[in-house]
Amino acid sequence: ETVRAAAGSDYNPVSVIGSLFGGERVAKPVFPVDEEKLAVTLTDLAGASGSATEGTILFAPNKVTPVEGKPGKGLDVQRSMISVRDAFRAQVETGMGKVVELPVTARQPSVGKAELDRAMKEFATPAMSDRITVRAGGREIQFGPARSLPQIISMRASEGRLVPVYDTKAIDRLLDGAFKGVMITAADGTKREVSADDVASVMGEALLGKTKDERTKTIDLNPKG
Repeated sequence: ETVRAAAGSDYNPVSVIGSLFGGERVAKPVFPVDEEKLAVTLTDLAGASGSATEGTILFAPNKVTPVEGKPGKGLDVQRSMISVRDAFRAQVETGMGKVVELPVTARQPSVGKAELDRAMKEFATPAMSDRITVRAGGREIQFGPARSLPQIISMRASEGRLVPVYDTKAIDRLLDGAFKGVMITAADGTKREVSADDVASVMGEALLGKTKDERTKTIDLNPKG
């Protein structure tokens, strides 16, 4: 928490931790160092500040475009953890802060052309090939490639692969109350209204369908699990 609080909005991978131990933005130190949170914070900084870009697929009205990643430089998270931890402990012990220069390293995109080609063929192209229909409680709503699907679908890198991401805020906005009052009854008898998450849960299979029937999915209002 101290790392994030002190870093503020400065995302230069070399200087961002400089203010952590002195200057105008001194955070009250938390001791001992939370290694997990430190790793997460530095990983966030590495992703935001590096010059390398990750391969991805862009979704636009009636169009999908593969974008190859580019190599560059970025924060060396493991070595930076050691630098920050040592400097942090030194400040706690001495009460004196100093600028810490974080190491950078050459970074390659984890998503290569082969993965882009696979994601285009197996997901992006079929996903944007036609409308899908989601039904629940006798009602239905359609999402199409010309307007709504590009607002909902994106892809992110995960361990060298591109995986689909569905924007539930966009789904909720586009639903505009389409399933208002339609209730899901859980196995324990509790009830809740159909949500954007429920719509997202059936979208993946629908988007891969080849026929109108395959691209129509119904939300289960009485799930057993």
